[in-house]
Amino acid sequence: MDLELKGLSALVTGASRGIGYAIAMGLAREGVNLHLAARSSADLETARTQILAQYPVKISTYPLDLSVSQSINQLAAQCADVDILINNAGSITSGRLGDIDEARWREAWELKVFGYINLTRALYKTMCQRRHGVIVNVIGVAGERLRQDYIAGSTGNAALMAFTRNLGGESVDHQVRVVGVNPGQIETDRLRQRLEKRAAKELGDPQRWRELIEDPPLGRLARPDEVADSVLYLASARASYISGTILTVDGGRAVRHHT
Repeated sequence: MDLELKGLSALVTGASRGIGYAIAMGLAREGVNLHLAARSSADLETARTQILAQYPVKISTYPLDLSVSQSINQLAAQCADVDILINNAGSITSGRLGDIDEARWREAWELKVFGYINLTRALYKTMCQRRHGVIVNVIGVAGERLRQDYIAGSTGNAALMAFTRNLGGESVDHQVRVVGVNPGQIETDRLRQRLEKRAAKELGDPQRWRELIEDPPLGRLARPDEVADSVLYLASARASYISGTILTVDGGRAVRHHT
């Protein structure tokens, strides 16, 4: 299937690892020129080198902290003409309401919640003026499968889901589409490291981390490239009549019932 992405340009945040890196690699495979943003300059350079080893696309990198408004403005100014924006940067701390003080809650939301909103605001106006563009927000299934032990994340993701649907209903008036993807549990380095710590503490062996995954759909975690493929489809001309919609990529876990 031709996604009709060749020759377009995309900005991907959180692009140096995990889902963001898989999205960047997938876009490069389709011939998309890339603008990659993440905090670590070294990780971005590694990602850039690995992508260029396989695909002859143009890649610019931006080592920036997107929880800072000045960084958002700088990135938006340098990437004003991109055809596609993939908001992916940020993770939110786990814990129940009493475990997370105001400072930790605000710090987490500055990068993911306000980072998504502010970068979208900065690029959406230009896309509307050009009457062309797609914004894909990579959010997280906790926004629909609420978890009390991840209350800041569930609430933040739910807010981004509402933001995506709300803006996506208006954006089509300007020939711009806004969509979202809700990944479930994805086998990334970050998730594996977190589970290894738990396994070391609870099971006495970090290598037993897979035992902490409760009844995963299809008997496994999702791969980053499986999420990336969904993002690529939604960003492409093949999804040209989809806006204000969020696709859940979790193997059905959000609607899975246990007896």
